Amino acid sequence: MTQADDTRDYLQLFLDDVPLMDTRAPVEFARGAFPMAVNRPLMTDHEREQVGICYKEQGQAAAIELGHDLVSGQTKQQRIEAWLDFCREHPDGYLYCFRGGMRSQICQQWLRDAGCDYPRVIGGYKSMRRFLIDATESVTAAAEILVVAGHTGAAKTVLLEQHPGAIDLEALAHHRGSAFGRRVGGQPSQIDFENALAIALLKRQHRRPGRPILLEDESRLIGRCALPLSLRQRMQSAPLLVVEESLASRVDHTWRKYILDKLWEWQAVHGDAEGFAAFSQDLRDSLYRIRRRLGGERFEYIGQIMDRALREQLDGQAELHREWIRELLENYYDPMYEYQMARQADRIRFRGTREEVQAFIERDCG
Repeated sequence: MTQADDTRDYLQLFLDDVPLMDTRAPVEFARGAFPMAVNRPLMTDHEREQVGICYKEQGQAAAIELGHDLVSGQTKQQRIEAWLDFCREHPDGYLYCFRGGMRSQICQQWLRDAGCDYPRVIGGYKSMRRFLIDATESVTAAAEILVVAGHTGAAKTVLLEQHPGAIDLEALAHHRGSAFGRRVGGQPSQIDFENALAIALLKRQHRRPGRPILLEDESRLIGRCALPLSLRQRMQSAPLLVVEESLASRVDHTWRKYILDKLWEWQAVHGDAEGFAAFSQDLRDSLYRIRRRLGGERFEYIGQIMDRALREQLDGQAELHREWIRELLENYYDPMYEYQMARQADRIRFRGTREEVQAFIERDCG
Protein backbone atom coordinates (compact mmCIF):
# COMPACT_ATOMS: atom_id res chain seq x y z
CA MET A 1 0.00 0.00 0.00
CA THR A 2 1.10 3.57 -0.63
CA GLN A 3 -0.23 6.95 0.32
CA ALA A 4 -2.24 6.92 -2.91
CA ASP A 5 -4.47 4.30 -1.29
CA ASP A 6 -5.85 6.91 1.13
CA THR A 7 -9.58 7.28 0.66
CA ARG A 8 -12.50 9.62 1.00
CA ASP A 9 -15.00 7.04 -0.30
CA TYR A 10 -17.02 7.02 2.92
CA LEU A 11 -19.97 5.25 1.35
CA GLN A 12 -17.97 2.16 0.45
CA LEU A 13 -16.28 2.10 3.85
CA PHE A 14 -19.67 1.86 5.55
CA LEU A 15 -21.38 -0.44 3.03
CA ASP A 16 -18.50 -2.93 3.21
CA ASP A 17 -17.97 -2.71 7.01
CA VAL A 18 -14.30 -1.92 6.41
CA PRO A 19 -12.21 -2.26 9.60
CA LEU A 20 -11.15 1.14 10.93
CA MET A 21 -8.38 2.09 13.35
CA ASP A 22 -9.41 5.16 15.28
CA THR A 23 -6.29 7.00 16.50
CA ARG A 24 -8.16 9.61 18.55
CA ALA A 25 -7.86 9.70 22.34
CA PRO A 26 -10.10 7.32 24.32
CA VAL A 27 -12.34 10.15 25.53
CA GLU A 28 -13.04 11.15 21.93
CA PHE A 29 -13.76 7.57 20.94
CA ALA A 30 -16.16 7.09 23.87
CA ARG A 31 -18.08 10.20 22.85
CA GLY A 32 -18.83 8.77 19.41
CA ALA A 33 -17.39 6.25 16.96
CA PHE A 34 -18.37 3.82 14.20
CA PRO A 35 -19.48 0.19 14.60
CA MET A 36 -16.45 -1.22 12.75
CA ALA A 37 -13.87 1.02 14.49
CA VAL A 38 -11.31 0.00 17.11
CA ASN A 39 -9.57 2.58 19.27
CA ARG A 40 -5.77 2.52 18.96
CA PRO A 41 -4.89 6.04 20.15
CA LEU A 42 -1.80 8.05 19.37
CA MET A 43 -2.15 9.78 22.76
CA THR A 44 -3.88 9.00 26.03
CA ASP A 45 -6.53 11.39 27.34
CA HIS A 46 -4.01 12.99 29.70
CA GLU A 47 -1.37 13.38 27.00
CA ARG A 48 -3.92 14.93 24.66
CA GLU A 49 -4.99 17.35 27.39
CA GLN A 50 -1.40 18.42 28.02
CA VAL A 51 -0.79 19.00 24.31
CA GLY A 52 -4.01 20.98 24.04
CA ILE A 53 -3.02 23.27 26.90
CA CYS A 54 0.42 23.75 25.36
CA TYR A 55 -1.16 24.61 22.00
CA LYS A 56 -3.33 27.32 23.57
CA GLU A 57 -0.51 28.81 25.61
CA GLN A 58 2.53 28.40 23.32
CA GLY A 59 1.28 27.62 19.83
CA GLN A 60 1.37 24.74 17.38
CA ALA A 61 5.13 24.19 17.15
CA ALA A 62 5.53 23.84 20.91
CA ALA A 63 2.50 21.53 21.08
CA ILE A 64 3.90 19.25 18.38
CA GLU A 65 7.26 19.11 20.15
CA LEU A 66 5.56 18.24 23.45
CA GLY A 67 3.52 15.52 21.73
CA HIS A 68 6.67 13.90 20.36
CA ASP A 69 8.28 14.11 23.81
CA LEU A 70 5.29 12.49 25.49
CA VAL A 71 5.01 9.70 22.93
CA SER A 72 8.59 8.58 22.56
CA GLY A 73 10.89 5.71 23.46
CA GLN A 74 9.15 2.64 24.87
CA THR A 75 5.76 4.36 24.86
CA LYS A 76 6.03 5.08 21.17
CA GLN A 77 7.17 1.54 20.42
CA GLN A 78 4.26 0.02 22.33
CA ARG A 79 1.77 2.10 20.38
CA ILE A 80 3.36 1.25 17.07
CA GLU A 81 3.18 -2.45 17.99
CA ALA A 82 -0.53 -2.07 18.77
CA TRP A 83 -1.08 -0.43 15.37
CA LEU A 84 0.95 -3.14 13.62
CA ASP A 85 -1.17 -5.82 15.28
CA PHE A 86 -4.29 -4.14 13.92
CA CYS A 87 -2.78 -3.80 10.44
CA ARG A 88 -1.79 -7.47 10.36
CA GLU A 89 -5.24 -8.53 11.54
CA HIS A 90 -7.01 -6.15 9.13
CA PRO A 91 -4.90 -5.71 5.98
CA ASP A 92 -7.94 -4.26 4.20
CA GLY A 93 -8.56 -1.53 6.80
CA TYR A 94 -7.88 2.19 7.18
CA LEU A 95 -6.80 4.51 9.96
CA TYR A 96 -8.13 7.94 10.83
CA CYS A 97 -8.02 10.69 13.43
CA PHE A 98 -10.47 13.51 14.05
CA ARG A 99 -9.93 15.55 10.86
CA GLY A 100 -7.67 13.18 8.94
CA GLY A 101 -4.78 15.50 9.66
CA MET A 102 -1.70 15.51 11.81
CA ARG A 103 -2.42 12.63 14.19
CA SER A 104 -3.33 10.11 11.51
CA GLN A 105 -0.44 11.29 9.33
CA ILE A 106 1.98 10.77 12.21
CA CYS A 107 0.59 7.28 12.81
CA GLN A 108 0.82 6.53 9.11
CA GLN A 109 4.43 7.72 8.94
CA TRP A 110 5.51 5.78 12.03
CA LEU A 111 3.90 2.65 10.57
CA ARG A 112 5.68 3.27 7.27
CA ASP A 113 8.98 3.61 9.16
CA ALA A 114 8.19 0.23 10.72
CA GLY A 115 7.73 -1.29 7.27
CA CYS A 116 3.93 -1.09 6.99
CA ASP A 117 2.23 1.21 4.50
CA TYR A 118 -1.33 1.59 5.77
CA PRO A 119 -3.92 3.93 4.27
CA ARG A 120 -5.89 6.59 6.09
CA VAL A 121 -9.30 8.13 5.68
CA ILE A 122 -9.02 11.65 4.30
CA GLY A 123 -11.13 14.05 6.34
CA GLY A 124 -11.15 11.69 9.32
CA TYR A 125 -13.92 11.17 11.83
CA LYS A 126 -15.41 14.64 11.36
CA SER A 127 -16.05 14.16 7.64
CA MET A 128 -17.34 10.60 8.07
CA ARG A 129 -19.70 11.74 10.81
CA ARG A 130 -20.98 14.58 8.60
CA PHE A 131 -21.48 12.10 5.77
CA LEU A 132 -23.64 9.87 7.99
CA ILE A 133 -25.75 12.77 9.28
CA ASP A 134 -26.44 13.82 5.69
CA ALA A 135 -27.14 10.20 4.71
CA THR A 136 -29.82 9.88 7.39
CA GLU A 137 -31.50 12.99 6.04
CA SER A 138 -31.32 11.94 2.38
CA VAL A 139 -32.33 8.29 2.84
CA THR A 140 -35.15 9.23 5.19
CA ALA A 141 -36.48 11.75 2.69
CA ALA A 142 -36.25 9.42 -0.32
CA ALA A 143 -37.21 5.98 0.97
CA GLU A 144 -40.68 4.53 1.40
CA ILE A 145 -41.13 3.75 5.08
CA LEU A 146 -43.61 1.31 6.58
CA VAL A 147 -44.15 1.21 10.34
CA VAL A 148 -45.10 -2.00 12.13
CA ALA A 149 -47.40 -1.23 15.05
CA GLY A 150 -49.36 -3.28 17.55
CA HIS A 151 -50.12 -3.78 21.22
CA THR A 152 -47.22 -4.27 23.63
CA GLY A 153 -46.18 -7.91 23.54
CA ALA A 154 -47.37 -8.58 19.98
CA ALA A 155 -43.84 -9.72 19.03
CA LYS A 156 -43.35 -7.01 16.42
CA THR A 157 -39.58 -7.26 16.76
CA VAL A 158 -39.71 -10.99 16.01
CA LEU A 159 -41.58 -10.23 12.81
CA LEU A 160 -39.06 -7.57 11.74
CA GLU A 161 -36.12 -9.87 12.43
CA GLN A 162 -37.40 -12.16 9.67
CA HIS A 163 -37.39 -9.52 6.92
CA PRO A 164 -34.28 -8.19 5.11
CA GLY A 165 -35.89 -4.79 4.59
CA ALA A 166 -36.29 -4.13 8.30
CA ILE A 167 -34.10 -2.10 10.62
CA ASP A 168 -34.30 -3.13 14.28
CA LEU A 169 -34.17 0.21 16.07
CA GLU A 170 -34.32 -1.44 19.48
CA ALA A 171 -31.30 -3.61 18.69
CA LEU A 172 -29.34 -0.53 17.59
CA ALA A 173 -30.34 1.26 20.80
CA HIS A 174 -29.73 -1.90 22.88
CA HIS A 175 -33.03 -1.34 24.64
CA ARG A 176 -36.44 -2.98 24.31
CA GLY A 177 -38.24 0.32 24.09
CA SER A 178 -40.49 0.27 27.15
CA ALA A 179 -40.10 1.23 30.81
CA PHE A 180 -38.94 -2.37 31.33
CA GLY A 181 -36.67 -2.32 28.30
CA ARG A 182 -33.27 -1.82 29.90
CA ARG A 183 -30.67 -4.42 28.86
CA VAL A 184 -27.47 -5.66 30.42
CA GLY A 185 -24.47 -3.62 29.31
CA GLY A 186 -26.33 -0.34 28.91
CA GLN A 187 -26.96 1.66 25.78
CA PRO A 188 -24.61 3.17 23.19
CA SER A 189 -23.93 6.89 23.21
CA GLN A 190 -26.36 9.00 21.21
CA ILE A 191 -23.73 9.53 18.52
CA ASP A 192 -22.93 5.81 18.30
CA PHE A 193 -26.65 5.09 17.92
CA GLU A 194 -27.04 7.70 15.18
CA ASN A 195 -23.97 6.41 13.32
CA ALA A 196 -25.15 2.79 13.43
CA LEU A 197 -28.65 3.82 12.32
CA ALA A 198 -27.31 5.85 9.41
CA ILE A 199 -25.21 2.91 8.23
CA ALA A 200 -28.23 0.60 8.45
CA LEU A 201 -30.29 3.07 6.39
CA LEU A 202 -27.55 3.29 3.76
CA LYS A 203 -27.32 -0.48 3.48
CA ARG A 204 -31.08 -0.85 3.02
CA GLN A 205 -31.10 1.88 0.37
CA HIS A 206 -28.23 0.38 -1.64
CA ARG A 207 -29.01 -3.31 -1.24
CA ARG A 208 -32.78 -3.03 -1.68
CA PRO A 209 -33.25 0.00 -3.95
CA GLY A 210 -36.85 1.07 -4.41
CA ARG A 211 -38.17 -1.25 -1.70
CA PRO A 212 -39.73 -0.09 1.57
CA ILE A 213 -37.79 0.17 4.81
CA LEU A 214 -39.66 -1.50 7.69
CA LEU A 215 -39.43 -0.01 11.17
CA GLU A 216 -41.14 -0.79 14.44
CA ASP A 217 -43.40 1.91 15.86
CA GLU A 218 -41.30 3.73 18.46
CA SER A 219 -41.61 6.85 20.54
CA ARG A 220 -39.06 9.65 20.24
CA LEU A 221 -36.82 7.93 22.78
CA ILE A 222 -35.74 4.30 22.88
CA GLY A 223 -34.43 4.29 26.41
CA ARG A 224 -32.18 7.34 26.29
CA CYS A 225 -31.37 7.10 22.57
CA ALA A 226 -33.33 9.69 20.58
CA LEU A 227 -34.47 9.04 17.02
CA PRO A 228 -33.19 11.64 14.54
CA LEU A 229 -35.89 14.26 14.01
CA SER A 230 -36.17 13.66 10.26
CA LEU A 231 -36.76 9.94 10.74
CA ARG A 232 -39.18 10.48 13.59
CA GLN A 233 -41.26 12.86 11.49
CA ARG A 234 -41.39 10.40 8.58
CA MET A 235 -42.41 7.58 10.92
CA GLN A 236 -45.23 9.69 12.35
CA SER A 237 -46.83 9.98 8.90
CA ALA A 238 -45.87 6.61 7.41
CA PRO A 239 -48.40 3.84 6.65
CA LEU A 240 -49.00 1.39 9.49
CA LEU A 241 -49.01 -2.40 9.44
CA VAL A 242 -50.83 -3.37 12.61
CA VAL A 243 -50.10 -6.69 14.33
CA GLU A 244 -53.08 -8.04 16.27
CA GLU A 245 -52.49 -10.80 18.81
CA SER A 246 -54.55 -12.10 21.72
CA LEU A 247 -53.88 -10.93 25.25
CA ALA A 248 -52.86 -14.47 26.23
CA SER A 249 -50.32 -14.60 23.41
CA ARG A 250 -48.94 -11.19 24.35
CA VAL A 251 -48.63 -12.14 28.01
CA ASP A 252 -46.73 -15.27 27.04
CA HIS A 253 -44.37 -13.40 24.69
CA THR A 254 -43.71 -10.67 27.27
CA TRP A 255 -43.11 -13.26 29.99
CA ARG A 256 -40.55 -15.09 27.87
CA LYS A 257 -38.80 -11.93 26.68
CA TYR A 258 -38.79 -9.88 29.87
CA ILE A 259 -38.57 -12.64 32.47
CA LEU A 260 -36.88 -15.77 31.10
CA ASP A 261 -34.63 -14.14 28.49
CA LYS A 262 -33.81 -11.13 30.61
CA LEU A 263 -32.84 -13.22 33.62
CA TRP A 264 -30.58 -15.29 31.38
CA GLU A 265 -28.90 -12.11 30.12
CA TRP A 266 -28.22 -10.86 33.65
CA GLN A 267 -26.94 -14.23 34.86
CA ALA A 268 -24.75 -14.72 31.79
CA VAL A 269 -22.84 -11.59 32.80
CA HIS A 270 -23.00 -11.65 36.62
CA GLY A 271 -23.49 -15.29 37.57
CA ASP A 272 -26.55 -16.96 39.06
CA ALA A 273 -26.92 -15.25 42.44
CA GLU A 274 -25.68 -11.77 41.58
CA GLY A 275 -27.45 -11.92 38.21
CA PHE A 276 -30.78 -12.78 39.84
CA ALA A 277 -30.36 -9.92 42.32
CA ALA A 278 -29.61 -7.46 39.50
CA PHE A 279 -32.54 -8.80 37.44
CA SER A 280 -34.89 -8.41 40.42
CA GLN A 281 -33.75 -4.87 41.12
CA ASP A 282 -34.11 -3.98 37.45
CA LEU A 283 -37.76 -5.13 37.46
CA ARG A 284 -38.52 -3.16 40.60
CA ASP A 285 -36.78 -0.05 39.25
CA SER A 286 -38.70 -0.34 35.99
CA LEU A 287 -42.02 -0.53 37.80
CA TYR A 288 -41.04 2.44 39.98
CA ARG A 289 -40.40 4.56 36.88
CA ILE A 290 -44.09 4.37 35.91
CA ARG A 291 -45.55 4.63 39.43
CA ARG A 292 -47.14 8.04 38.85
CA ARG A 293 -48.94 6.93 35.73
CA LEU A 294 -50.10 3.75 37.44
CA GLY A 295 -51.36 5.53 40.52
CA GLY A 296 -50.42 4.60 44.07
CA GLU A 297 -52.91 1.79 44.60
CA ARG A 298 -52.15 -0.07 41.36
CA PHE A 299 -48.40 0.47 41.80
CA GLU A 300 -48.57 -1.16 45.24
CA TYR A 301 -50.73 -4.00 43.97
CA ILE A 302 -48.45 -4.85 41.04
CA GLY A 303 -45.36 -4.44 43.22
CA GLN A 304 -46.66 -7.00 45.71
CA ILE A 305 -47.35 -9.55 42.95
CA MET A 306 -43.91 -8.90 41.46
CA ASP A 307 -42.20 -9.46 44.81
CA ARG A 308 -44.06 -12.75 45.34
CA ALA A 309 -43.23 -13.82 41.81
CA LEU A 310 -39.53 -13.12 42.37
CA ARG A 311 -39.54 -15.16 45.60
CA GLU A 312 -41.19 -18.06 43.78
CA GLN A 313 -38.76 -17.73 40.91
CA LEU A 314 -35.88 -18.33 43.29
CA ASP A 315 -37.42 -21.78 43.83
CA GLY A 316 -37.68 -22.36 40.09
CA GLN A 317 -41.29 -21.24 39.56
CA ALA A 318 -41.62 -18.19 37.30
CA GLU A 319 -45.29 -18.50 36.33
CA LEU A 320 -46.62 -15.90 38.79
CA HIS A 321 -44.90 -13.16 36.77
CA ARG A 322 -47.64 -13.66 34.18
CA GLU A 323 -50.15 -12.15 36.61
CA TRP A 324 -48.54 -8.72 36.95
CA ILE A 325 -47.61 -8.73 33.26
CA ARG A 326 -51.27 -9.28 32.35
CA GLU A 327 -52.32 -6.48 34.71
CA LEU A 328 -49.85 -4.04 33.14
CA LEU A 329 -50.73 -4.96 29.57
CA GLU A 330 -54.48 -4.88 30.05
CA ASN A 331 -54.82 -1.82 32.26
CA TYR A 332 -51.76 0.29 31.50
CA TYR A 333 -50.18 -0.34 28.10
CA ASP A 334 -53.32 -1.32 26.14
CA PRO A 335 -55.36 1.83 26.95
CA MET A 336 -52.44 4.05 25.91
CA TYR A 337 -51.97 2.14 22.68
CA GLU A 338 -55.66 2.16 21.81
CA TYR A 339 -55.87 5.90 22.40
CA GLN A 340 -52.95 6.53 20.08
CA MET A 341 -54.19 4.10 17.43
CA ALA A 342 -57.65 5.71 17.35
CA ARG A 343 -55.98 8.96 16.33
CA GLN A 344 -54.04 7.24 13.52
CA ALA A 345 -56.73 5.02 11.98
CA ASP A 346 -56.36 6.71 8.58
CA ARG A 347 -52.72 5.57 8.37
CA ILE A 348 -53.46 1.84 8.65
CA ARG A 349 -52.60 0.02 5.43
CA PHE A 350 -53.04 -3.52 6.76
CA ARG A 351 -53.91 -5.24 10.00
CA GLY A 352 -53.92 -8.88 11.03
CA THR A 353 -52.13 -11.54 13.05
CA ARG A 354 -48.35 -11.65 13.02
CA GLU A 355 -48.47 -14.40 10.37
CA GLU A 356 -50.89 -12.37 8.24
CA VAL A 357 -48.80 -9.21 8.50
CA GLN A 358 -45.70 -11.21 7.63
CA ALA A 359 -47.43 -12.64 4.55
CA PHE A 360 -48.53 -9.14 3.52
CA ILE A 361 -44.95 -7.87 3.83
CA GLU A 362 -43.55 -10.74 1.78
CA ARG A 363 -46.22 -10.30 -0.90
CA ASP A 364 -46.32 -6.51 -1.18
CA CYS A 365 -42.92 -5.34 0.07
CA GLY A 366 -40.55 -7.82 -1.56
